[in-house]
Amino acid sequence: MSTEVVCLSGARLAFGDRVLWDHLDLTVAPGEFIAILGPNGTGKTSLFKVLLGQLELSAGTATIQGRPIEAGSERIGYVPQHRSVDRGLSLRGRDLVRLGVDGHHWGIGPLSPKERRHRNSVVERALAAVQAPKLAKVPVGVMSGGELQRVRIAQALASDPVLLLCDEPLLNLDPASARLVAQLIDRRRRSGTAVMFVTHEINPVVPYVDRVLYLVNGRFRIGTVAEVMTSATLSELYQADIQVVQVGDRYVVVGEHLDHSGHTHGHTHE
Repeated sequence: MSTEVVCLSGARLAFGDRVLWDHLDLTVAPGEFIAILGPNGTGKTSLFKVLLGQLELSAGTATIQGRPIEAGSERIGYVPQHRSVDRGLSLRGRDLVRLGVDGHHWGIGPLSPKERRHRNSVVERALAAVQAPKLAKVPVGVMSGGELQRVRIAQALASDPVLLLCDEPLLNLDPASARLVAQLIDRRRRSGTAVMFVTHEINPVVPYVDRVLYLVNGRFRIGTVAEVMTSATLSELYQADIQVVQVGDRYVVVGEHLDHSGHTHGHTHE
């Protein structure tokens, strides 16, 4: 079995004449934390869809642990963006996490008492891993944003994945909740799970990031935070005058062609 969790070689993704990225070579090792940045529409979420088996590459290869990608694989956990849910939804925390145990299988028949106990134990361990055992009986519709994201992480971890894909999981969270969610994801990667983390805001995860993949209009750069988050690199990617200022451990990115999502408006992007 390959020691690499993810291997993209010569990867190209295009829709008609529109090329999101091409000649992308990326390997992700066990326990590595990769942050994926760039403007909206540059293929960050599409990269996740490739790894989840929902999109096929236009060219090149993609493997997980040296094997072809399969849709619905238990080897991959997925944490979506935070979105509020219907307050009247009766689904409880443990029910949501259980989908991470049962959701890969169709037509599950009656479970034996032993199997039922095992699955309950898996759910309990997953909730404990995100410091949320008290949320087991709480309806998801009344959870705070931070609580709901913790339960979603528990759901993603329930199948004991080798790869955790996080699609802007800190979006719309208050700073304290965002900090806790980032710490929980980092804790998991320290046990050997590779993390690929799409974010519009690098600063909350700077302490955890090993490398950055920055995508802009078909161009990309891969390297450490210090290598990628520079005025020269971002100016080259955006083909515009971009200034990067480091203040302590925070990065402030300023440019007339850059707004909060990397589009042209003339804002400061932190």
